[in-house]
Amino acid sequence: MPWSGAALGLLRRINTADMRRHVGGAESEEQMLARHRRYLAMPATGRGEMFVVLLGDEMVGSIGYHKRDWQGEQIYETGWNVLPPWQGRGAASAAGTALISMLREAARHHDAPDSLHAFPSVENTASNALCRRLGFTLLGPCDFEYPPGSGILMRSNDWRITLTEP
Repeated sequence: MPWSGAALGLLRRINTADMRRHVGGAESEEQMLARHRRYLAMPATGRGEMFVVLLGDEMVGSIGYHKRDWQGEQIYETGWNVLPPWQGRGAASAAGTALISMLREAARHHDAPDSLHAFPSVENTASNALCRRLGFTLLGPCDFEYPPGSGILMRSNDWRITLTEP
């Protein structure tokens, strides 16, 4: 489900010290509201989109993608969250599979990136395992700026999946 105003409550549930422990901790209310506004504005930029992950009618997480420059190439970057009560139930795998399928369709257009990368912290065992299950290839550890523009580097793994046929 595309991100909407109704997802603010979900974002608040994601914005906890535990859920954000691999990306610098919980954000202030002002930072979180700014993130929500960015998510709402993403489709209009043509550079990406955020989605709510649903199990039935329940909002259980988020997943999204956006274009970015990485090591001299234009790529898609993805990231996700699933709330603790729903972790391990396949929600992230299903959302990731759907996102990859959607981006493979988009990659048929000449101006779309042909790869999707994920940059989970080297310490985020669950997200690294999800990358492997989804068919990403581990390119290795890297220093990754997060949040973008902050100057803060986190030690991440660079996972890549090709969206186009060779």
